[in-house]
Amino acid sequence: MSPHRPTGLRRRAAMLGLAALLAAVAAAPAASATPAPTAVLATSPTHPDHAAGTRLGDVRVLAHFDRAAGQVAESIALEPDGGVVIGMIHARQVVRVAKDGAVQLLATMPLPPGGGTTTPVVGTPGVTGVARSDSGAVYFLYSSGQGGLTGIWQVRRSGEPRLVVPLPADSFPNALVIDGKRDRFLVTDSTGGRIWRAPLRGGEASVWSADPALAPNGFFGANGMKIHDGAVWAGNSDQGTLVRIPVTKDGGSGRATVRATRLEGIDDFDFTGRGTEILAAINQTSKLVRVGANGAQETLLDAEDGMQGTTAVAIRGNRAYVTNGANLAGDDPTLMLAELRRR
Repeated sequence: MSPHRPTGLRRRAAMLGLAALLAAVAAAPAASATPAPTAVLATSPTHPDHAAGTRLGDVRVLAHFDRAAGQVAESIALEPDGGVVIGMIHARQVVRVAKDGAVQLLATMPLPPGGGTTTPVVGTPGVTGVARSDSGAVYFLYSSGQGGLTGIWQVRRSGEPRLVVPLPADSFPNALVIDGKRDRFLVTDSTGGRIWRAPLRGGEASVWSADPALAPNGFFGANGMKIHDGAVWAGNSDQGTLVRIPVTKDGGSGRATVRATRLEGIDDFDFTGRGTEILAAINQTSKLVRVGANGAQETLLDAEDGMQGTTAVAIRGNRAYVTNGANLAGDDPTLMLAELRRR
């Protein structure tokens, strides 16, 4: 989830604004599922990449979402046919976007009793991370501040969600990854500064890592997460770091190391296919940033290119999918598609 962490009076005002937004969302009609036209924003990278790094080619909007109905795009799970599954924070929805931009509603989570005001830190319930198994099952995270609702859910064909793994009410599950090698889920807990693990078949969760490198500093710690080359990687939004935690032979967690810094507000990220080079969504400054294997950084897209509260990145082959429009940033939540050009 996008942290959008203001401070002092600005933070208080932002939270009041968020509450107003959610009140409007609650009163709004259900979001429609209509295809959106494709708009070409650029045909060449606005910010030239370093000669040795990945750069972006054609960048376009694949789908626009309805912010007034709470469709604030948060997370991305890739599907084999070129479509994607996206979690919508405030609408408490999971949607599918086809490769032609058509949007299909898959599931909507109910408001918890009391409206979810006990949700840690943010005080508002939301759907955050999404994941898709090799068999095609779609899973998602719901944070509500209440036991029996907070946890990992599965989208059933009927559209009625099923709770697979309950998580503590005081946790804020954010990123969801399926570790297919070990038949388990991994979940970042942004307010608890930890990573949970749970069987893919469902059941009880346990803490996989609570390394201090995952800890928040007043807001969100561990946020986006990926498994890469024998390790779990996580972004820490408050500390502005990219953290690598090796997976031990028995599936446990090794000692964390910080692989990149100066990434305050980092949300989600993904590997480009060039070693440990990543593209990172920087929510607070609305940027898509390339981070090289040595930690060197370069902004590839920013607000001038349509970035607005950038939340998630997912890469398959030479395509990068990017979601925008989190929390209070911008008025046009979108799913964007960019071509990767590797040198």
